[in-house]
Amino acid sequence: MNEYDLIIVGGGPIGLACAIEAQKKNLKYLIIEKGAIVNSIFNYPLYMTFFSTAERLEIGDIPFNCLAPKPGRQEALEYYRNIHRYFKFSIHLFEKVSQVKKLENKQFEVVTNKNIYLSKNVIIATGFYDIPIQMNVIGEELPKVRHYYKEAHEYAFRNILVVGANNSSVDAALECWRKGANVTMVIRKNEINNRVKYWVKPDIENRIAEGSIKAYFESNITEIHENEVEIETPNGKVVIENDFVLALTGYKPDLTFLEKMGIQLSEDELKTPSYNPETMETNVEGLFLAGVVCGGMQTHKWFIENSRVHASLIVDHISSK
Repeated sequence: MNEYDLIIVGGGPIGLACAIEAQKKNLKYLIIEKGAIVNSIFNYPLYMTFFSTAERLEIGDIPFNCLAPKPGRQEALEYYRNIHRYFKFSIHLFEKVSQVKKLENKQFEVVTNKNIYLSKNVIIATGFYDIPIQMNVIGEELPKVRHYYKEAHEYAFRNILVVGANNSSVDAALECWRKGANVTMVIRKNEINNRVKYWVKPDIENRIAEGSIKAYFESNITEIHENEVEIETPNGKVVIENDFVLALTGYKPDLTFLEKMGIQLSEDELKTPSYNPETMETNVEGLFLAGVVCGGMQTHKWFIENSRVHASLIVDHISSK
């Protein structure tokens, strides 16, 4: 049986930051990541630009050199690969954790699709990008409905419907339009989200104002068919021709996974996990949360630049015990 002081579930930037702190304290640790290193960033759109500047994405006091004011996906992948080269993490990639169970001896049994491990402490740093928030409408299961967006090329010269008005929706709408797609947006509220990147928001608003991109505000999709989509608008039902639906309605953490570990969630719609903000320890002793997963359904609350500190809070607490 493989035994550790600390197992970190999730090999994203915050999981790596936790590993760096564990190395500083000479803890025997292991990162277990179900995909590639920084897998969520790998799955971002190819030409995505971060809202944060490069220095706010840094971990381990290693500079993130970037020529542009804001780094993109490719630069971030290069940076975090170099972080791994520098620290030589103890990490298992493409290994999925299925269960974290606390035993009677107070150790944790961590079960994956490849092995079983024992650890005195566990950090859950799994992010939120794995489970799309469903629209729950007829036809959502059709192959033309996509909850993830990679690049615009396959949508060129097609009728595209983009759902939502957040950063991912706006980026996709603009990229597809610039590649020749006929783009329509369906937006639940009466305006573009205020959290949209400040240099992009005027662009999408101007494209809508001039009619280059059609937008239905205060509207919802009601049914999706093979060649068309039905939309409920303030002026009644509208039916438009459609080839693809980009349902970029957001994502959520695997809350069921947290509950199975014994972590308590708030009873409201936010589903906020229970943890001590000074140590990041949950209601289960020795089980910690780090990064965006701490926010439950509030996936905009925590991100790389403001949750890097979780790593030192957790490892300092572990080392003090």
